[in-house]
Amino acid sequence: MAVGLEDVYAAAERIRRFVLRTPVRESPWLSSVAGAAVHLKLEAIQITSSFKLRGAFNACLRLREEAAVVRPRLVTASAGNHGRALAVAARALDLSATVFISADAPRAKVDAIRGAGAELRECRDYDEAERQAKAHAASGHGLFISPYSHTDVIAGAATIALEILEDVASPSAIIVPIGGGGLISGIGTVVKALSPSTQVIGVEVAASCPFTKSLAAGRLVAIDVQPSLADGLTGNLDPDTITLDIVRRVVDRIVVVDEGVLRRALGGVVSNEHVIVEGAGAAGPAAILAGQIHAQGNVAAVLTGANIDSSTLADILRSA
Repeated sequence: MAVGLEDVYAAAERIRRFVLRTPVRESPWLSSVAGAAVHLKLEAIQITSSFKLRGAFNACLRLREEAAVVRPRLVTASAGNHGRALAVAARALDLSATVFISADAPRAKVDAIRGAGAELRECRDYDEAERQAKAHAASGHGLFISPYSHTDVIAGAATIALEILEDVASPSAIIVPIGGGGLISGIGTVVKALSPSTQVIGVEVAASCPFTKSLAAGRLVAIDVQPSLADGLTGNLDPDTITLDIVRRVVDRIVVVDEGVLRRALGGVVSNEHVIVEGAGAAGPAAILAGQIHAQGNVAAVLTGANIDSSTLADILRSA
């Protein structure tokens, strides 16, 4: 299954009334480190404090278009942000949702999902949440909406790339955190169609880097997932995912950052940019701080979300 540029333009029009067109802001701090003009795409200030709202609304609106009479219950697995986004979109469109989530997900994400009216099912970890969500939907309890391996979710997320290319002149690179690969699949699809000279660079965390290992092996491989500040980027890939093949086509390279530089980057974004981000949102700045981004001219980095527990944020700022 493929996502085309026409799908992304349609998604942009479809979700326009429901999401923010987030700003892009140059970071003197990161620009001085990178030796290039680093522009931050502030999805951290999106409604629900995450880019995930774009894909969730696109998927729900498409479903409403195709199933005007029958409104199935939506089922998903989530590290937190997609679950919150789907719960908000479902409530706005008079749909219901069940979210399977890891028991150790940040309380900021869990409480927000519950507050948006979704039914929550806690599981041992993300991998178990995904397995249970798919089985629950397959047994007739709803329609599974993957947080990353779903064409409408990818097309919605890809609208970020349309905005970056409008706001940043001829970017030499766009830096994107990678969890399940939906965001970078969408951004890469748009960039290769509209600005093929722009590099698409993914960032995984050392605690969970299934794309790095799978691409090296030439096939999907299971990994041993470790805890990470970037909880939104951890977990194995769905064996049925469509994102691995897309990433292979549209992503130029993937870098891996460790927990130490991730913490420094998160503290640096808050201190220097006065923007709250969660661990996943700091992955792009972390790659820059680690010296893994070698680009000239204009560079864009997506700050994907801000849903972090206040105690975790306070601890990072104290240590910084």
